[in-house]
Amino acid sequence: MSEPVAHLVQVQQLTRVYRAGARQVHALQGVDLTVGRGAFVALRGRSGSGKTTLLNCIGGLDTPTSGQVFVEGRNVAQMSEGERTALRRHIGFVFQSFALLPTFSAWENVDLALRIAGVDGRQRRARTEECLSSVGLARWADHRPYELSGGQQQRVAIARALALRPALILADEPTGELDSATGRQIMALLRRIVDERGTTVLIATHDLTVAEYATALYDLHDGQIAGPWL
Repeated sequence: MSEPVAHLVQVQQLTRVYRAGARQVHALQGVDLTVGRGAFVALRGRSGSGKTTLLNCIGGLDTPTSGQVFVEGRNVAQMSEGERTALRRHIGFVFQSFALLPTFSAWENVDLALRIAGVDGRQRRARTEECLSSVGLARWADHRPYELSGGQQQRVAIARALALRPALILADEPTGELDSATGRQIMALLRRIVDERGTTVLIATHDLTVAEYATALYDLHDGQIAGPWL
């Protein structure tokens, strides 16, 4: 078995250009970024700064215009669509909107990710229970999203992201729909996951409190990156 690469994520001279009618939008302009294993790295910037585009390129949800993205030493930009789909099964995604199935309970939302991945029933039960317990929601396992607070829904989303035991979690504005106190709780939870599990977290946010929890902080402005500041 080959040795793991030193850096989990490496981004080199990444650009992403969109067309908006006759106009070109330069969402990313030559971004370089290295993310080590077991790090909590924050990308901070306003809406439209390129944060989401960068996460999407790293997670195989978008294709760079130029440049390279490596995850665990594999060049994402050169993968086939099938290979990107396989990659996404090994990355945990957390979104601002929670993205939970409204008719499924917390348990079922987490369990579904494992069903799709083909995990057998006994493992699914054990892992779903473990993940919900780790985010403090064991008592709410049978509740549906509308019966949960925003913070609890985001915890379910984090539990779902943890279910496949990913080396990397990509979190896009995970506190964007939460009040400041609940947002701090989610930041603290993500940092605990990094510290206790060794999971790498790459978070895009405009939340200034992220500096209290991140191990490295970068600023994105008009598709260009500066930092790290920590």
